[in-house]
Amino acid sequence: MCRGSIMSSLSVLPLECLLQPFPVPQRLMLGPGPSNVPARIAAAGAQPMLGPPGGSALNLTKTIQTKLIKLIKPKLVPILKCYLFFFGVNSVLSFRYNCLFLVDSVAALGGTPICIDEQGIDIMYTGSQKVLNEPPGTAPISFSERACQKIFNRRTKPISYFLDMSWLANYWGCDDNFHHTGPVSSFYGLRESLAILAETGLENSRHKEVAEYFHKGLEEMGLKLFVQDKNARLPTVTTIVAPPGYDWREITGYIMKTYNTEISGGIGPSAGMVLRVGLMGCNSSKANVDKVLEALTDALKHCHKSLTA
Repeated sequence: MCRGSIMSSLSVLPLECLLQPFPVPQRLMLGPGPSNVPARIAAAGAQPMLGPPGGSALNLTKTIQTKLIKLIKPKLVPILKCYLFFFGVNSVLSFRYNCLFLVDSVAALGGTPICIDEQGIDIMYTGSQKVLNEPPGTAPISFSERACQKIFNRRTKPISYFLDMSWLANYWGCDDNFHHTGPVSSFYGLRESLAILAETGLENSRHKEVAEYFHKGLEEMGLKLFVQDKNARLPTVTTIVAPPGYDWREITGYIMKTYNTEISGGIGPSAGMVLRVGLMGCNSSKANVDKVLEALTDALKHCHKSLTA
């Protein structure tokens, strides 16, 4: 029997689950990320597709670059202490030992001032899914001249396209010889999130005001903040000491089930020690703070508490 007749005799039934729409719950995403995506950004991602770099795609990437530069290089904006505190290093431990100063701003960019030049940051990256309120998938990154020298003078080539900064630089520079297809729909969303940020103002103190309002409410409830130094607290994600005697999983599960709201526990060294609440971008509001405080109060009344606590 020839191969063609064998193939024609096969019958593969489609999976039943794929014949039905995927049920996506509508939740208030107040964990450490991702955040809720505003309708405006979701709509931007549904725009028509663009081909490889050139023409309209060139304008799109250049616009994103310009807005990001304005975001990370503001003038006369005070340096936030929590960055140097959190990483336990500064740009002076970098120059002395000829190393690079790298900053993870995934839960910060857009929600707190960052002065990339004044702080001597060599490499800084962020994620689209937190303060920028875009679906996860894009990760803006910035390199100083020192970092670029390291990259372009390395002795061995990266093993992956996604780790090859020289190729990615060519893409964003729209090299005529570069043909890889980028995540255009994600770029649409990123551009729209940056546009929203530009409209609200880079110096908008909303995140700080909302965080302070939240912290005051938590303390009035008798809960403790994990970071005691107020100057070291990030205004976008709050870590709360897990209430003694309670299982943090029961608390987060109760709030999810009863209030359709997502908060999270700790990870790594803080696992089991804290609850984490994210108030980022469009989710940063006093109305959402009131919802979380109500949910936490209710959870502590209904969740099991150990008698030995």
